[in-house]
Amino acid sequence: MPNLRLTRRAVDEIPHPASGQVFYRDTTLTGFGLRVGKQSKVYYAEGYVNRQTRRVTIGRADLFAAEIARKRAMALLAEMAEGHDPNAGKRKEAVAKVTLADAFDGFFIARPHLSPHTVLNYTRTAKLHLKAWRKRPINEITRQMVLKRHQELSTEIGKTTANNVMRHLRSVYNFAAATHDELPPNPVQILTQARAWHREQRRQTVVAALDLPMWWKAVMAEPDYSRDFLLMALFTGMRRGELTALRWDNVDLIARTLHLPTTKNGDPLNLPLSGFLVDLLTERKRHAGESAFVFPGPGKQGHVMETKKFLLRVSAGSGVSFTLHDLRRTFITIAESLDVPYYALKRLLNHRANGDVTGGYIVVNAERLRGPVELVAARILELANAK
Repeated sequence: MPNLRLTRRAVDEIPHPASGQVFYRDTTLTGFGLRVGKQSKVYYAEGYVNRQTRRVTIGRADLFAAEIARKRAMALLAEMAEGHDPNAGKRKEAVAKVTLADAFDGFFIARPHLSPHTVLNYTRTAKLHLKAWRKRPINEITRQMVLKRHQELSTEIGKTTANNVMRHLRSVYNFAAATHDELPPNPVQILTQARAWHREQRRQTVVAALDLPMWWKAVMAEPDYSRDFLLMALFTGMRRGELTALRWDNVDLIARTLHLPTTKNGDPLNLPLSGFLVDLLTERKRHAGESAFVFPGPGKQGHVMETKKFLLRVSAGSGVSFTLHDLRRTFITIAESLDVPYYALKRLLNHRANGDVTGGYIVVNAERLRGPVELVAARILELANAK
């Protein structure tokens, strides 16, 4: 760092660097300096607080005379010598301005590769389940508030949703804490310390083989968009978000494959299409309009978003209560009953073989899955008594 007596004239004569920054130290007051960038010159004070270096900005050289900046530096250096961090107040003020809505927005910006389904779930948490907190500074969310809201959501909506909402809040708060050192500990920790998390049991429901004929009959009575959507879900085991946003660009009817560039776990997925689905999609493509989506919708997203109504219709018409994820479980249950190899099953569901060294060496491509997919399709049609 160059040393010189910082005066108005000396500061004016200092050239701007072509890139980066240059720091100049004052020869008359240790800890007083000037930071010169490509377009700016800024006075600062630098000292030690609890054996850690602290640099505090004083102001731009075109607004502060050198003598005034030096006096301000003397005051700041005295504060630091007494163990006070002048930047702590600024950081607290900055944290106090970060609302819960700001924290969620920052979380999304920092993670641009989140799946649309994940973004939708987090957005629902912020705008629906934590709506009353959106404008509140995040550092004002207390442990007691979290515990009370978790209990309220458990009663109003359900235990699983209450857990998910607080998991989302925990993730967003942890992200905010990583960028704001002054934030207090994550208030969601109270749920662990108080053992208030609800125990969740993994659903094991499927559309049973005996129920498939009635389910199939009710599905075939649906309009083509809901009929085809449910059949795609059953014959591929795809997740709801993957199906709703499926684009024609990702369907190759000649190669008889389906490509998902973005999935829940971040891995792309290439699946072969059974002959049944090729026929279904060929007919659907023949009547497709201008939409880029296989299942277009009227909203701003351009694709279907709401599936609850036709799921309820089919449930009522068939007497079979089911969810879209039940169809995913039904697909893989049928595949397993046909002795489809383990690694093929995982690839069909796009599940990672975490911790499995052998699985990391096995490459299961779309053609390798074509035989299992056709076997599963044939078995579904047989169980459903479908012509």
